[in-house]
Amino acid sequence: MDFNFSDEQKQFADALQRWVAKDYGFEQRKQIIHSPAGVSAQAWSTLAELGMTALPIPEQQGGFNGTAVDMLVVMQEIGRALVVEPYLATMMGARFLQLAGAQEVLLERVATGELVLACALLEKQSRYDLADVETRATAAADGFVLNGAKCVVVHGGQAGMLIVSARSSGDTHTQDGISLFVVAADAPGLTVRDYRTIDGQRAADMVFANVQVPASALLGQVGRGWDTLDAGADYGAALLCAEAVGAMEALNAATLEYLKTRQQFGVPIGKFQALQHKMADMFIQQEQARSMATLAAVRVDGADVEQRRRSVSAAKVRIGQALKYVGQQAIQLHGGMGVTDELPASHYFKRLSMIELTLGDTDYHLMRFASQPGFRKLA
Repeated sequence: MDFNFSDEQKQFADALQRWVAKDYGFEQRKQIIHSPAGVSAQAWSTLAELGMTALPIPEQQGGFNGTAVDMLVVMQEIGRALVVEPYLATMMGARFLQLAGAQEVLLERVATGELVLACALLEKQSRYDLADVETRATAAADGFVLNGAKCVVVHGGQAGMLIVSARSSGDTHTQDGISLFVVAADAPGLTVRDYRTIDGQRAADMVFANVQVPASALLGQVGRGWDTLDAGADYGAALLCAEAVGAMEALNAATLEYLKTRQQFGVPIGKFQALQHKMADMFIQQEQARSMATLAAVRVDGADVEQRRRSVSAAKVRIGQALKYVGQQAIQLHGGMGVTDELPASHYFKRLSMIELTLGDTDYHLMRFASQPGFRKLA
């Protein structure tokens, strides 16, 4: 199997690298994080101009019909640059729209960069169980009425439309009875509390109080949204894995450079064999993570459901282990400076820590992997 990227994929990566080098360096990123909006409209516009928002969108809606492997290339660059724009949230939301079908107009707006999406899926009691939904969708004469609350909606305060999971029937924790809706972020009755997370990203807590949505807001069929929800979340997890690989690469490079320049006893500390061994182990962890991220990207497109779930969970587990090792070792090798905001190391460590906790942590995906059919129980 050829694991080399195509010329087109390399062009996307090169375009992002040039933009980052020119307009999205470490200092520019810090200014964006501490701005009132927490994101940059100019940066988002540039991402759209570079074709990044159109990459996974079907050609019929003005996109490039990119695969998850194409997105892996982009997400690695997003991870290297620690981009805080709502790219992941929007691409994951677009995946839900594609899986549900009949959302051509919204997909066209995503492709041009006009529309930012966010996915309101988690609730305070659900932890990582996407089937644990207490938000209710009640049928009305002209559509549905939503009542409930969602928490830690990544870039929920910056989105124009939300993908919302709500229960139309059934008991909490059951997969049957879950419906998905597209809800305007400024819908009457919707309260949004926006805040900054430890990694510099933005998130929001939301309360739905008799939020009325038309029948056209329903994605797919009433009460049959679980398969779409599960597949869309796996797609988002695969993108996160790719982002983690890019962040680990950048963190390893920054750590290696620090070892070459920081001196102790009159020599660079990188001369010490014990530290060289740590860097070698960090590189091995990074490359193993890259392999698993590639597997997840390949399997999340076109694989059968069980294969997709196994591959994504296996990748999330292995990459969760790798990013924890790389992050912790990088901080240790930097010494006290590693936890300060002045150096990129602490920012990479925080982002990697949040990736591990997003859409299921290592322990959750280990249990999910073991619960898949065909897993052999040890006697």
